Amino acid sequence: MSQEFTNSGNGFKKAAPVASIESTLAGNQLHPAWRAFVRYCRELEHGEIERLKIQDGLPVLAELTKKKVRFG
Repeated sequence: MSQEFTNSGNGFKKAAPVASIESTLAGNQLHPAWRAFVRYCRELEHGEIERLKIQDGLPVLAELTKKKVRFG
């Protein structure tokens, strides 16, 4: 399977999405908290998450440099 790339403007090539996040996650049995985390990462595109708190196997808190984001 070949993958297409686009120039991201910073010298790095960005892979074109193979399928939309909604169609990828729709058929999967992921917990809503994981779906929220994956969507957040997809929208973030690039950045850093300092800490990711997981309880009972589910993401509950991501600590960013300036703010915290709760999932679920």
